[in-house]
Amino acid sequence: MRYFVTGEQQRKSLLNALILMFLGYVALLWVSNGMMYFNHMDLNPSSVIAYYLGSEEQFTAPRSYQGMLEVSHFHLFSMGMLVVTLTHLMLMTEFSIRLKLWVSCLTYISALADEAAGWLVRFAHPLFAYFKVAAFLILELSLLALIIAVIASLIRARIQLRQQANAE
Repeated sequence: MRYFVTGEQQRKSLLNALILMFLGYVALLWVSNGMMYFNHMDLNPSSVIAYYLGSEEQFTAPRSYQGMLEVSHFHLFSMGMLVVTLTHLMLMTEFSIRLKLWVSCLTYISALADEAAGWLVRFAHPLFAYFKVAAFLILELSLLALIIAVIASLIRARIQLRQQANAE
C-alpha cells in the first residue's frame, strides 16, 4: 500500500487496474450482501423478528444458537478483512483526514452492529430489529462510500497520469 503514500500510483497503472478489478469484485460482494439480506427479510422490523424468532404463519423455526454462531464466526473474519482492506485503501486517498476517519469508524461500527443486532433480536429483545435494519443500511452505505472513494481516487490518478504523459 506504500505506492499510495509515495505517489507511485501515478506510475503504476497495472497496480491501479488490479485494485480497480478488486473493487469490482467487492462491488459484486456488496450487491450479493444486499441480495442475501433481502432474501431472508426486508426493511420492515417485523420481517427481521420473524427471521430470527421464527414465524408460525411461515412455519419457520427460530435461528439456533449453533447456526448463528457459525454465521458470526465466518462473518466476523470476512467482514473484518473486507473492512480493513477497504479502509486501508481509502486512507491512502487524497480525501481529508476527518472524512477518512469518520467513514472508517462508521464502517467498523456498523459492521459490528450488523452482526450483533441479530444476536440481540434473537436473545435480548425483538425491538432490536430496528437496530438491525439501521445497522444493515449504514453498513451498506458506508461500504458503498468506501468503494466509490477509492475508485474515484484511482480514476483521478489515471487521468493525471494521462495528462502528464500528454504534456511531455
